[in-house]
Amino acid sequence: MPKAIRIHQYGGPEVLRWEAVEVGEPGPGQLRIRHGAVGLNYIDVYHRTGLYPLPSLPWTLGMEGAGRIEAIGEGVTAFKVGDRVAYASPPVGAYAEARLIAADRVVALPDAIDDRTAAAMMLQGMTAQYLLRRTYRVQPGDAILFHAAAGGVGLIAGQWARQLGATVIGTVGSDEKAELARAHGYHQVIVYNRENFTERVREITNGQGVAVVYDSVGKDTFMGSLDCLRPMGMMVSFGNASGPVPPFEAGILAAKGSLFLTRPTLMTYTAQRADLVASAAELFAVVAKGVVKIEVRQTYPLAETAQAHRDLEARQTTGSTVLLP
Repeated sequence: MPKAIRIHQYGGPEVLRWEAVEVGEPGPGQLRIRHGAVGLNYIDVYHRTGLYPLPSLPWTLGMEGAGRIEAIGEGVTAFKVGDRVAYASPPVGAYAEARLIAADRVVALPDAIDDRTAAAMMLQGMTAQYLLRRTYRVQPGDAILFHAAAGGVGLIAGQWARQLGATVIGTVGSDEKAELARAHGYHQVIVYNRENFTERVREITNGQGVAVVYDSVGKDTFMGSLDCLRPMGMMVSFGNASGPVPPFEAGILAAKGSLFLTRPTLMTYTAQRADLVASAAELFAVVAKGVVKIEVRQTYPLAETAQAHRDLEARQTTGSTVLLP
């Protein structure tokens, strides 16, 4: 019987349990995938703590994985047993040696992309794709600010945005992470625990501000991020690693320059099959061209996911992390 990481209650990393699960046969429209690698993402922490509640408990965590199809349900015609596939979408349940998933939620993997790379790039890479190409479509000459520049999404976004012709500014928590961000496309990197990032952004942009801020940090950076924007700039709040953004008066957006604010999710941007396929295809294309290089910077055995969560929350990881069944 395959094993999986499940939770029976919300809480810290200690609630993660490695236990046998019954997977069963795929139903109509489903596939059974044997994972070669599973992605680790900060949204997994939100599910574990209950910030983003799960349908019920116990439940298997994880949003992203790659592997081979080992069984196909009735009505599935786009795939066959043995095909390599990857995904980064609900339902949650990737922290497992094998799982069932709807066929319309997976995409075929090119031969050039191995399972570890795929598990490191699908969620973070498609997040970068929708942020840079759809939420605010970055144009040549734009100045942009990306928080957590040395994280998984940040390293992909830095490379991609630079290729699009933007002036790319990032924030990080250490000199080591600053060096990593510079190596991945960032023109300017701000170490936020010794520099005021709002003041530095204004200096870098000669007082004009940036066209867009991409902020996955949340509470600690939100108000300062608004002050980094040019008039009619776009604030993209796509995560809350430091905690949820507190309620605020919408009139602040007017006072700070008729700003735009959005709180997007990858799940919305890839809800339609056509959007999912298009997002993955654009990601695969920039990786194939060498515009974006995907680096697996940490691996953990799937059975040791609790330690991976501890390191992620302590900001001890950089770039992409993969769990190995």
